[in-house]
Amino acid sequence: MNYTLIKDFIDLLQDFETEARTCPDVYPGTIQGFKAWISDKENAREVAHSEEPYWEGKENGRTPESAINTLLVHLNRYAKTYSKSAISDSEFSTQEDFIYLINLKAFGEMSKMALIKKNIQDKPVGMLIIARLLRQGLIEQMDSDTDKRSKLIRISERGLMILEKQMDKIRQATNIVAGNLNHSEKMELIRILNKLDQFHYPIFSRNINSEQLITTVYDEYSFKDK
Repeated sequence: MNYTLIKDFIDLLQDFETEARTCPDVYPGTIQGFKAWISDKENAREVAHSEEPYWEGKENGRTPESAINTLLVHLNRYAKTYSKSAISDSEFSTQEDFIYLINLKAFGEMSKMALIKKNIQDKPVGMLIIARLLRQGLIEQMDSDTDKRSKLIRISERGLMILEKQMDKIRQATNIVAGNLNHSEKMELIRILNKLDQFHYPIFSRNINSEQLITTVYDEYSFKDK
């Protein structure tokens, strides 16, 4: 029996279980998750040995982190222009309006703060959006069955009707945002964006004061070898 191979496999499995605990949505603790993890590791190894992509300003010493930040900002702005077009003939004022309704439709009733956090927004901005949706009759507010002091909100029948009316254009907008990526590239992008989201969301959820945010994150995480 090849004990060295068994030991190598156990070591590999331990590495997988460690990463799977931090990314359960990307790598479930199953044989399928393990196979996906192995495949991603091999693909990442191939990418690491391939030629680096070009980004604007690279020849002048611009860092990849700077390029990533700029490209994410650009993509967000592109997405907003398509969303604006998708709701141009609707009762929605912003893309956040229909995203709030989509979340309520998908996940059911929830507290105001839970909905605001799901959309990665500050409380004042989120409360304004919720107030607008309430005025328009697109969502409803009710008492919680478990805590009479708190309120829950849900999408209304009118909200469902207005949302459904725009869904074809909203789906078209999301398809356009994905652009000319093929299926494999979409899956890889989802994996990478999920990894970033799982890094940033716990930090965001702590509501660290803006003045202390960067210092706190830099003290707690090491970016020296990235």
